Amino acid sequence: MTNPSRPPVPPFDEASARQKVLAAEAAWNTRDPERVAGAYTPDTVWRNRSEFIEGREQVVAFLRAKWDRELDYALRKELWAFHDNRIAVRFQYEWHDHDGNWFRSYGNENWEFDADGYMQRREASINDVAITADERRIFGPRPDSDTTGLPLR
Repeated sequence: MTNPSRPPVPPFDEASARQKVLAAEAAWNTRDPERVAGAYTPDTVWRNRSEFIEGREQVVAFLRAKWDRELDYALRKELWAFHDNRIAVRFQYEWHDHDGNWFRSYGNENWEFDADGYMQRREASINDVAITADERRIFGPRPDSDTTGLPLR
């Protein structure tokens, strides 16, 4: 049995790549590990910072642990580049730990998709910067009216 496709599918143009980026952002902002993992191939391979993750089960476990420690997580992604079945993004997200310390995490991701539109590879490099609550600028998911994925400041 094959999986149904997960549009948009490669090869990507600018509009379809942007659609994929905004869909990923929306899914991650749900903080629902199973929903997020559903966008990846069953044998997906990730590098996230210094962690290496293989398969959807490990993705779900990784995301559960992530969102148990990164509280009130809110993310913005921006399309950086695309070609054929690959998309590069830059992103920022904000979160706080159990002690109430706030952080903004900056990163870049490289994505590779299979022919059905599932992500088979994700490479993420991320740095965390301590911020004060007053320095926050991301307050929950992107409003529905903003579909442009405009550059982050």
